[in-house]
Amino acid sequence: MKQYVIDQLRLEDYHTIKHYMDERFEDSGVGGLYWIPLDTDIYDDRQKLHTDCQPFYFAVELNEERLSCELLVRTTRRMRCDCVSYATTLQRNWIIDAMDAILEKLGISV
Repeated sequence: MKQYVIDQLRLEDYHTIKHYMDERFEDSGVGGLYWIPLDTDIYDDRQKLHTDCQPFYFAVELNEERLSCELLVRTTRRMRCDCVSYATTLQRNWIIDAMDAILEKLGISV
C-alpha cells in the first residue's frame, strides 16, 4: 500500500491530533481510523462520473507513534469499483498538504 507517513509522534502530539481529528472527521468505526473527504474539485474524470460512489475519501490512521495516510482514494458506498484507485498526483499532493497544514495549525513540528 502506498502511504504518506509521519512517524515519531510524541504522546502529547498524538492526543492533540486525535482531539482535532475526532472533532472534524468521520470516524470509520475502527479505532484510530478516520475518513478524510477528498475535495470534490479534484475528483478525476472517472470519480466525477461515479455519482453513486461519491463522496470519496482518504483513510487516515492515527496511533500514538504515527499518522499514516493511505494514498488510495476510496468510497464508503462500495468495496470494489473502478473509481477506487490510487490518488492522482494532484490528489496525493492535496492529502499531503492537508495533513501538513493540520500539523502546522496545531503547532506540531516533525
